[in-house]
This record gives sequence, structure tokens and C-alpha cells, in this order.
Amino acid sequence: MEVTRDAGAASAADWYPAPAKLNLLLHVLGRRTDGYHELQTVFRLIDRADRVRVRARADGVIHCATPAPGVAAEQDLCTRAARLLQAETGTALGADLDVEKVLPVGGGLGGGSSDAATVLLVLNRLWRTGLDRATLMRLAAKLGADVPAFVFGENAVGEGIGERLRALQLPPCWYLVLVPPVAVPTAAIFADNALTRNTKPITIPPFFRGLGRNDLEAVAVRRHPEIGMHLQWLRARQADARMTGSGACVFAEFDSRAAADRVLAELPAHLRGFVARGLEHHPLRDWAN
Repeated sequence: MEVTRDAGAASAADWYPAPAKLNLLLHVLGRRTDGYHELQTVFRLIDRADRVRVRARADGVIHCATPAPGVAAEQDLCTRAARLLQAETGTALGADLDVEKVLPVGGGLGGGSSDAATVLLVLNRLWRTGLDRATLMRLAAKLGADVPAFVFGENAVGEGIGERLRALQLPPCWYLVLVPPVAVPTAAIFADNALTRNTKPITIPPFFRGLGRNDLEAVAVRRHPEIGMHLQWLRARQADARMTGSGACVFAEFDSRAAADRVLAELPAHLRGFVARGLEHHPLRDWAN
């Protein structure tokens, strides 16, 4: 999934990757005065990805051919990302956008956030607006808490609402990800009165498999029993399996593709899942100046 060609020479008609992330841990440290929550998490990029086609246009129009289902065109995250970059830089250029969805909506894999980050990174090159990574991350934070992590482009420890990022070296590994047939609304999970909001922060690094937990998991499982069913099946084969983000996807880590594939081969017909490789960095990491 690496992008090896010279970004400056890339065709405007190209499709660009928008990889998923896993939250290897997700601690809720407390509630902030602005209504958000103080978090501590570890973001791991994986090679399962949406694809985003971005074409520059000269008339300033931003058009997305495939807005997110159930979302008004003007509120689509990719459209908002393009308009935000347009407003920040004052460019007269526009863009045609098209998203090929692979990642499930409401799955905790960051698909919509990753799509928006890819739009920012690619348009910054195609429009030759030349913003540096720090500026792009500041813009990304206006779109959502996970968007800066994809612009950052490294596996990372995330703090604050997830926007304060420190690069973290993680070993090569593979993940089996199960996809329950539910879309979890993140806001509802964070608003639930049963959510644990007083986890003590831990020192990272060091990081090791099984460190910490996902504080959102118990609430998501109670509200969506399908998540618990998938998690129970996976934990019977890998005890430290857990949920990513606010759900619904759950995952387990393996040292090799073969080990992950063996467990995937046991998956009952009524469950869905896939195997993905942990990435060292985002394929478009070097596209921010």
C-alpha cells in the first residue's frame, strides 16, 4: 500500500489510500469543561483502507460524488476537509472527490476521519498550497478528534481528545479484526452514565501487547450485544482481544500472517472479519511538507 512515486508528479485522477487505525488501548481519564473527554490512547495504523479519488478543478467548486450515507452533502467530512483547506489558503482551485468505502461506518476504525485526512494531504499537494504538517494537523482537529492522527502519519500515543500525538515505535505484527453488523454512534457511548471516566494515565513507552484496556468497551457491549458475541468468540482464541475506538470492531494481535489466518479460518459463517498488517507509518506520511 506504499505510495512510492513522486507526489508532485502524481496524476490528479489517482486514487489515494486512507488506512484504518486500531486503538490498542483507550483510557478515559476524565471529563473536560468543554464537554469532551480527556483520553489516553495508542493509535496503530493498519493496511486495510478506503480509497479516495481526488481531482483538482479550476473553478473553485468542491464536489463529492459519494457523500457519506445519511449525511447532507455539505456536512460530508471529505467535503468539509476540502472547503477548510480552501478557506485557510485562499486558493481559487476546487476539487472532485470520490470515496471507495472498504472500512465499516461506525466500526471504530477511523474510516471517515482517514478519508478526510487523505483529502487534506492530497489537496495540499495538488493545489500546491504548501502547508506544513503542523498546520494541516491544526486544520484536521477542526474536523474531528481522530483526523489529526492520520495527518500525523505515525503510530502514536494520543492524549487530550486524541490530538496531542507522540510517535511510537511498534513491532511488526498482524491483526484479525471482526466486524459486528452494527454502527456505533460515538457520542452515545461517551454520554452514557455508566462510562468509566477516572482511569489513571500510564507511562508510554514502554508499550507491550495487552497493555491497558478500552474503557468504552463495557458500555458498547451493553448497548450492542453483537459486539460482546464477537469479542467472546475472539477472546476464546486470543485472551487479550479487545474493541477498537467506540466500537463496533474488535481485534486480536498475532506475530504472523499465518497465525492470524488460522484463526480467521475458524470463523463461523455468521461472523465477518479480515486480517490486516500493522503499518510502520501512513502511506502518505511524506506528503506533508
